[in-house]
Amino acid sequence: MDNTGENLKTAFAGESQASRRYLFFAEKAEKESYKSIARLFRAAAEAETVHARNHLGAIGGIGTTEGNLGIAIEGEHYEFMQMYPGFIDQAETDKNKRAQVSFSYANEVEKVHHALYQEALQTLRAGKQIKDEPYYVCQVCGNTVAGEAPEVCPICGSPRKQFKRVE
Repeated sequence: MDNTGENLKTAFAGESQASRRYLFFAEKAEKESYKSIARLFRAAAEAETVHARNHLGAIGGIGTTEGNLGIAIEGEHYEFMQMYPGFIDQAETDKNKRAQVSFSYANEVEKVHHALYQEALQTLRAGKQIKDEPYYVCQVCGNTVAGEAPEVCPICGSPRKQFKRVE
């Protein structure tokens, strides 16, 4: 990849992180009753998302749904097989329990995402549509389930009320 391509990748990563960071800042501002500041953070997050989308498009990073599922499967597989196990070990060595829990939750959920993406890809390749149903995401660990939220999250033990419905 040429220098501009590398710059686009770096810009995409930075804009993506800024977008998420600003959304989290907005949540905090809301909790502290700064509604207008929260709105500003959300607006900036949306703008950063536009930038990220533009950068990813410029490097050809958005393909067909089948290709995108393949990329998602590879990414999730890398995370739970290579990335997070090392991070978990390092957090344990550093005696950073909060990081260890965060990495462990993410590692388990990446396995779930991997399976969901694989199932979607197999269904797509069979010429069918995946079932039209909502997903639920645990707001503690990120566990993602189709159809209906469980009574208790099998990953972190949180109650059903911690799951957010995603249409």
